[in-house]
Amino acid sequence: MKLYDYVDPVDAECVRRETEDLMRVFFPGYDGLVFRRAFDDVERLFSGRYPGYRASNTKYHNFEHTCSVVLASSRLIYGAMTQGEPFSEADCLKGLLAALFHDVGLIQDVDDTQGTGAKHTVGHEERSIQFMRCYLGGVLAEQDIEDIADCIRCTILAMSPSKIVFRTEAMRRMGHFTGTADLLAQIADRYYLEKLLLLFEEFKEAKLPGYDSAFDLVLKTRSFYKDVARKRLDEEFQGEDRHMLDYFRSRQNVDKDLYREAIDNNLAYLDKILAECGDDLDVFMAGLRRTHGQEPFC
Repeated sequence: MKLYDYVDPVDAECVRRETEDLMRVFFPGYDGLVFRRAFDDVERLFSGRYPGYRASNTKYHNFEHTCSVVLASSRLIYGAMTQGEPFSEADCLKGLLAALFHDVGLIQDVDDTQGTGAKHTVGHEERSIQFMRCYLGGVLAEQDIEDIADCIRCTILAMSPSKIVFRTEAMRRMGHFTGTADLLAQIADRYYLEKLLLLFEEFKEAKLPGYDSAFDLVLKTRSFYKDVARKRLDEEFQGEDRHMLDYFRSRQNVDKDLYREAIDNNLAYLDKILAECGDDLDVFMAGLRRTHGQEPFC
């Protein structure tokens, strides 16, 4: 069994149901109304059916990615709770809402017609928080909204979570889950390598330094995982990804972390095609030419 054999993030409804099912294991009375409404509205937002906003046009940071992060967050929470972590239903709901809203700041309003939402890459987390505040105002208490904002800030790669003053220890953990899920969901994606080409286009529009080409971004992917992502997971998020193994053992009766396995497989395949291509970009691109659905990425 592979990671995507259980729940495919392309199927948003399946992600929502699985998330609610995991919540009900520990909170049998969970009705899911707040999360369900928010999930439906964020899906409408990404698809261009939410008043005042254009459809999402960032091909890497799309609704599938959001669903992947929501799913990974729910699995981390579930795994931690199987080990006796004393989270309340309200704590878990806020963690899930943070995952759901963490990238909505990349969506343009109807008057923002230049380029794509990728131009908002730098600072999009605060834009996400602004939207979330407006959406949840009157639904949740102000302190709960600020808790969600702190969790979203854990997805800012340039910010150490140690700089965030969480209101409670439970919310610090939820913030770590959110940031961990954001990294795992991307790098474990079965089409992660192909999607790096789409990510480069977002970086280019955002004028982010560090990469001369899409090929350069791919070449630096292993060092990014080792020196940035893995370090952040292990040190700044204090190894919270260990709870994926707890999830798969308890929920799926599988004695391995399928996210770690998927990441290792992605990096191994990257090493393989880089070894085969040398400096020949055409050979490299041919090696990436796997399909997502019916359409190749490259």
